[in-house]
Formats: sequence, structure tokens, C-alpha cells
Amino acid sequence: MKAGLKAELERLVKELSSSHVMEEKRIGVARAEKRKQIEMAKKLLNEYRTIVLIDANRVPAKFFTYLRQRLYGIAVVKMFKNNLLLLALKEMGYANVDEFSRFLTGPNVAIFTNLNPFEIKLLLDKISMPMRARPGDKIDREIVVPPMRTELKPGPIMSLFGKLKIPIQVRDGVIWIAKEATIARPGDVVTPELASLFDKLGVEPSFIKANVKVAFERGIVIPAEKLYIDIEAYRNEFVKGVIDAINIASEIVIPVPEIVKVSIGKAFIRASKILAETGIVTKESAPIVFMNALSKALYLASLLAQKVPELGQTLPAVQQIQQPQPVAAPAKEEAKAEEKEEKKEGVSEEELAEGLSALFG
Repeated sequence: MKAGLKAELERLVKELSSSHVMEEKRIGVARAEKRKQIEMAKKLLNEYRTIVLIDANRVPAKFFTYLRQRLYGIAVVKMFKNNLLLLALKEMGYANVDEFSRFLTGPNVAIFTNLNPFEIKLLLDKISMPMRARPGDKIDREIVVPPMRTELKPGPIMSLFGKLKIPIQVRDGVIWIAKEATIARPGDVVTPELASLFDKLGVEPSFIKANVKVAFERGIVIPAEKLYIDIEAYRNEFVKGVIDAINIASEIVIPVPEIVKVSIGKAFIRASKILAETGIVTKESAPIVFMNALSKALYLASLLAQKVPELGQTLPAVQQIQQPQPVAAPAKEEAKAEEKEEKKEGVSEEELAEGLSALFG
């Protein structure tokens, strides 16, 4: 074998051995990094009872930076590879890990917290960040620009202002928006031109929020749709429960100062009704008894006034109490309607008797 060829073979073998060693080192480093990530996830799982999985698809990294700032001291926001987070959960021995794994698709960010899943969901719903509009996005609110200096130089951009019907003026060598104008409305789709104008004017028309996929609390899997809480409905139910509890407590007269006051008030109202019906006159009951008798007298007078029209003239207060007027009948049935009205206009002896009985017991 020629010396040159032998040297070349030795060099190639040496390079191959070196690359093999380097590959093993690289794999070793990768494995060590994966193990480090798994141990970090296990540490967080030990420290926090709840994990909330956030969909990170098409979400800018600055939003998660903003989220970390807003949740500082409340939660830890961390991105793990799905398989590493799953391995950490399995090594911790949690139940229902397989059910949780169904949500580990696509890029995700995990939020670790000691709040319960419903509390952290309510908190996340209140956090939003304005962001630039991208072509194809839909506008969900009206975008209005005030009169302002734009710092844009006159040029082709002026045609875009005209297309969007934004009144402009050129002053001091720059474009000014002459008066307040609406440049987008709910439901509008952002075009490349509109997105460009938003950027030039510094307008961020969209708001981004955390898209919760699932919550996991010590082996309990709660999908996002079950994390919604109607606060107003719960508040109404709570108020109703308190009122019902007070009513029941006041009926059985639980010896608590607040309840005793309600019970005494109820007893007074019921006693007043009994006094009014029985007609027992005392210094305290006289106003109630007389008012009850007066209301019954007025009712009786209203019945009598239908038979004796003169009574209605002498008792103006009685005229305010009127029987419902019959509905006018069609022309063809006018005669029949008049006959029926004549039959109904009188008050029966039974009604008068009932009124007298109610008045005089």
C-alpha cells in the first residue's frame, strides 16, 4: 500500500472516530438537558398544585413576557416540550395523566400556581395585551383616530388616507389628520394597506388573551369549557340563599339578635292583620282597625253606587273605584251586546250581602 494512501485512510479513521465521540457527547448533553428540564418540571409540580395549559400557537413571545410580569408572585409561566412535561407528570405518579396528554398537542405554555383552576382562569380572563393587526385579522371594536400630527411625509400614503375617507392636511411638511375619523369597524377584515396604516399611526387595534386549553389539579383534569363561571348568576343564587335562610330562621325564631328582629317584625304584621279583621280596638290598634273598616266601607259604597248613581256624586272618592268597562261590540251584534250590558250593570243581592257582612262582621 502506498504511503500516501495509508496516511489518508488513517486520517479518515481518525476523523470518523472523532465525529463518533463528538456525536456521543452531543447526545449526552441533549439527554442531560432533557433530564434537567424534567427535574425542573417535577420541582414546579411539587411546589404548585395547579397547572394551566395555554395554547401558544401564533402567540407572540412578548405576550408571555407580559403574562409573567402580570402574574409575578402568583404563578410561574414556563414553556416545556410536551413529552418532557408528560414524563414529569408520570414520574410524579399523578392520576389521569393519559387524559391530560390529549391536550398536549402543538406549542403550549404551562402556568404553575397554587390558586385553584377557577381562580386562575378568572384572573387570566382579565389580562389582555394590545397587539399589532396582521392582514387577515378581524376587527372586534371600532377604531377611531383623533385629530393628530402623524409625522408622515406627503406622498403615496395620502391616497390610502383618501381611500379610507380620513380627512388630512399637509402642514409643516407632514400629514395631519384634520378631524376625528373612524378607520375600522367591528367585523372588518384587516387588509395589507390597513395593517400598514395601523403601524404607521401606532395603532394596536387587537387585544390578545391567554387561550386556556385545560387545567390539571393534583390528578383532576378540567377542560377549558368547564372552567367558565357566571359570577352574576352565582351572586344571585347566593343572595337568594341568604334570603331563604333568613326567612326560615325567622319562622322558627332562632335566638340570634338579627333573626329575632325579623321575627318580631313578622309577628307584628300578622298581629296587626288579626286585629284589623277582628275589630278589637285599643290605643295601638285603633288606626289599623279604622283603616280596615274604611276600606271595606268604600268597597261597599262602590257596589251601592252602581245602583244609586246619586251616591257617586255625594262621595267623590267612590267615583275612583269603577267596574271594568265592557268592550264595544261590532255593529251587527250591538243589540245583543246592549242586552247583555243591561243584565250585567246591576249588582246582585248576594254581592251586597257579602259587602255588609265584611263591614259589620
